[in-house]
Amino acid sequence: MSPHVSADHPAARPPGRGSVDALITQTRRLKGDMDAVRQGTRSDAADPQGRWQRALCDLALHQLDDLDAHLAQLRDGPPPVPAAGRAPGAPAASRRESLLSRVGSAEWNLLTDEAVWSEELYGILGRDPAAPALTLDELPALVLDEDRPKLTAMVTDCLIDARPIDGEFRVVRPDGEQRTVHMMGEPVLDSEGGTTSMWAVLRDVSALRRSQRTVRESRDSLQGQRLRAQTEHRLAVEFQEAVLPPWRGSPHRPHHGPRSLDLAAHYLPAATPSRIGGDWYDALELPDGQTLLSVGDLTGHGPTVTSTTSMLLGALRGMAMAGTRPAQLMSWLNQLLDATVQPALGSAVCCRYRPETRTLMWAQAGHPVPLLFRDGTGRRLDAPEGVLLGATARAGYGQAEETLEEGDLLLLHTDGLAPADRLLGLAPRLDRARTAQECVRMVVEECGESERADDACVLVARVTR
Repeated sequence: MSPHVSADHPAARPPGRGSVDALITQTRRLKGDMDAVRQGTRSDAADPQGRWQRALCDLALHQLDDLDAHLAQLRDGPPPVPAAGRAPGAPAASRRESLLSRVGSAEWNLLTDEAVWSEELYGILGRDPAAPALTLDELPALVLDEDRPKLTAMVTDCLIDARPIDGEFRVVRPDGEQRTVHMMGEPVLDSEGGTTSMWAVLRDVSALRRSQRTVRESRDSLQGQRLRAQTEHRLAVEFQEAVLPPWRGSPHRPHHGPRSLDLAAHYLPAATPSRIGGDWYDALELPDGQTLLSVGDLTGHGPTVTSTTSMLLGALRGMAMAGTRPAQLMSWLNQLLDATVQPALGSAVCCRYRPETRTLMWAQAGHPVPLLFRDGTGRRLDAPEGVLLGATARAGYGQAEETLEEGDLLLLHTDGLAPADRLLGLAPRLDRARTAQECVRMVVEECGESERADDACVLVARVTR
């Protein structure tokens, strides 16, 4: 369309019917495909990703519906005037009529100060079709106060500078409903280039703008959720790691006696913050020269579980420093967990290693048993009696002993790491490792550190001499 229209312009000659029919066919095919995509999107209200996808589909369908209606109007001309006397509440003739009713037209004659509106425009603005059309001076009365300067500027530019109109403003109908109207128009010039009138097409884009707003809000909600999830995940991991011993890899430990352990451990967080739980490990040199080794897992996830883990580890260390044997230690931890304000269940393995005799004394509470690797093969240690911590107030716990040899490798882990058989299959590789840290790296590579469904811990103790 040219920027200016001559004063005697007739209605534009319709384009070839066949080409428009082809465009309509393509548009309706796209609508069908888009509707199929929409049906396949998730509609769970708690899923921001699904809400965003569905909102985009709805927006695309709104736009395709409008395109279909506009092409039909281009082909067929304006819809017929509804028959007089239709009963109130009677159904509309077709969905296409409803769509076309969102597009109206108007012309304002500057020489006679007359205005002519189409019936559809009366419907869009909620005006009585029997009332006279509003002039350009009266039109701003329908517009929201904050949008009036925009309308005034568009009309002024069109009438004085002969610029095309292309903009939106919001109107308030007599019934109080607010509509968003997109206006496109041009000046009509006389033979000397003077403006004689202005015509415009006005389109009700309220539904389209609502769809776009829904898309924006859904997108912002999704982005906000992702940002919150990333932040929560980082804080959860930092909180969990703050609970664990303040060393990574092999800690610096003074040697007591002729024999010692090479230690390394690693915490593997879950991929999502909601799955960050109560997995923990600990290694502590005791005053008598023995070493405390332990791993455990509290049921549940989140900050509450992490804080309970912190409490449990503090009690574990305090009792171990006082010389408590593993079986008695498990019994007291069980009573402590049973008496907490937030009842919880937990599993654990607790070991005391005596370097003078290379003796490992240990107990367990419903936890995967330690794995012992020697000369390229691995086996499970025979488990003493022990139920989950917090399961029953007066549970009894057994205790076992194992004599280790130089070069032996002891692997403690939580059940989220990997099945025991898979870990035992690493025996030939672990046998070639030179340090406990190298062994942990092999285990992490085998079990995977990223995109984990649950968190896990691994602790390796290697008898060096």
